[in-house]
Amino acid sequence: MNGMYLVRQATESDLDTLAGFEVEIALISFGDEAITDAGLHRKRVSGALGKPGEITLVAVAEAAPGRPLGWAWLSGRTNSLTGARYGNFRSLAVADVPDRSQIGELLLAAVLRAADESGLRQLSGKVHARNLGMRTLYRKFGFEATHVTMEKKETGKATGHDGQVRDLGS
Repeated sequence: MNGMYLVRQATESDLDTLAGFEVEIALISFGDEAITDAGLHRKRVSGALGKPGEITLVAVAEAAPGRPLGWAWLSGRTNSLTGARYGNFRSLAVADVPDRSQIGELLLAAVLRAADESGLRQLSGKVHARNLGMRTLYRKFGFEATHVTMEKKETGKATGHDGQVRDLGS
């Protein structure tokens, strides 16, 4: 809590808003390829609420505690090779409101506390390369970039080692 906002556990009554946040995250991350079916996102999030190993928090205004302004989801995971436990950020989103940065920081700090209380000492999260706001927030809280994902969309043509463009269909 910080005077104007507080963080609480996400509940079933928050699901429609949380599904909306998930759709926004998908659009930011995947553009035209985003899965925008709010029902599908609602079902996914619903499965995590109250489940052991899942940290699902919302930020709300003190004056309107039933209306989420932000959402964060961290899943506890186990490394299959080492057995070490770690936290995987699934989501962090904040509505387009005047205190958006403040709310994002409040949520991330709350998730970090919950992760620490759960014994998760290593946390990771993916963020789209163009999502400068989230990248900045992660850095502010001590996260560092460790991997870069490279993608290539299939165009039906390939460039060979000699620089010649070839049609893959022939």
